[in-house]
Amino acid sequence: MVAATVALIPVALSYVYTMAQPSNSSFGVRSVEWLRDHGAAGLVSRIEATYYSLTAPARGGPTLHSLPSVGYGSSNPTSPTRRSAPVAYAPPPIAPLIHPALAGEGVWRTARPGAGSDPPLLVTTLRNQREYPRVLAGLAWIDTKRTRLTLNAGRAEPSVEIPRGSMDVPRGERAGLLATFNSGFKLSDSGGGFVLHGRTYASMRQGEATLVGYRDGRVNVLAWNYGPSAPSSVSFARQNLPLIVDHGHANPNINDGPEWGATVGNAILVWRSAIGIDRHGDLLYLAGDNQTVHSLANTLVHAGAVRAMELDINSYWVSFITYGAPGASGPRNLLPDMVRPATRYLTPEDRDFFAVYAR
Repeated sequence: MVAATVALIPVALSYVYTMAQPSNSSFGVRSVEWLRDHGAAGLVSRIEATYYSLTAPARGGPTLHSLPSVGYGSSNPTSPTRRSAPVAYAPPPIAPLIHPALAGEGVWRTARPGAGSDPPLLVTTLRNQREYPRVLAGLAWIDTKRTRLTLNAGRAEPSVEIPRGSMDVPRGERAGLLATFNSGFKLSDSGGGFVLHGRTYASMRQGEATLVGYRDGRVNVLAWNYGPSAPSSVSFARQNLPLIVDHGHANPNINDGPEWGATVGNAILVWRSAIGIDRHGDLLYLAGDNQTVHSLANTLVHAGAVRAMELDINSYWVSFITYGAPGASGPRNLLPDMVRPATRYLTPEDRDFFAVYAR
């Protein structure tokens, strides 16, 4: 007993030290993360998978009768190609996957009141799984030519030596803030790379799905092919597992491949998020509860993505937040059942995240 007690002292000290560190995550979540980081990742994943399997919604049953309110007013163009001056591409409505469609389903709406006739950020909701007619997904479209995307380090992620800055949306940049959204898995889970301000802080993996931003302002979602270090043209890059969509088709390995099972498995119904890029070079963000990797990929293909990658999963980590006025005023979650507050990224945050600004 004495030997066992002595052996547990370093474990207890590690746990107490971790819990005493500054954090915006709950005590329970930090305890689970500590277990993951100290040899119990497999056990935690098995427990989570069992829990989510037991609480998964039943197939079929009644559908929703209405959709939650997202955005402000309809922003669909009269033509699915281009509007009159000023010339700016706007995505067409997303065709419903379940009929009859609900009012406003797949209809793009501006994320900010008074944003004009060609807003650079649009949001909508869609029932995206026919076998689960009560399951809802939220989508956002981001015009990359009229916005600026940044990757921001968190307090604990990436788990490498890196200048972390304010770990929130910097106050000096909030005037043009349009949206913020979650990044990918912890680097220890995904094994992917991380580039910030042109410097490679975690070695990049060849062929891994990557959201990359270039110094000239362009962004892309691609399978990384630049080698272990980012070239000088890259400003930031965040990797997370293989692509779930490539060449406009879902990855054929999604159904039985292990690559997306770093936490609870690719077929478990759970809160998930993903980011894709369409043929115009614009971003499509997707999130929702009771999603699989397969449902993410199919929905993004349906919405027009040509390439896409999974981002973070589980209800505590998935966030997409829009801001109703300059200065980060009027923060609003994309879906009302997102559990984190809409002010999440306005205070120091544990995980790295992305921010979208008007150019």
